[in-house]
Amino acid sequence: MSKYLIVVALGLLVATGAQAAGSAGRGMELSKTCQACHGADGNGVGDPQYPILAGQYHDYLAQALKSYRSGARQNVIMQGFAGTLSDQDIADLAAYFSSQKSNLGDLAGQ
Repeated sequence: MSKYLIVVALGLLVATGAQAAGSAGRGMELSKTCQACHGADGNGVGDPQYPILAGQYHDYLAQALKSYRSGARQNVIMQGFAGTLSDQDIADLAAYFSSQKSNLGDLAGQ
């Protein structure tokens, strides 16, 4: 019986850890709201007031969204969007955008 409980507990820990890391697939679905300003893959829409998210560090993206959600970071538009996100939504969005190839390297030669 105790071996069974240990196996179940370890399974729950693994599942929780995987969920906390974020799902890039789910993040891609959630990112549809972000596309108007940040582009389909997070590489922007050509307007410098909207930052490129593709290729950014996962933890940076997650912290930025949490800061918008809490109001610690000020931007009316982003606070409105981030205010509706759960911690898991934030992890998923961060997983998606951090996994995208950034076009910033392409801009260096221009």
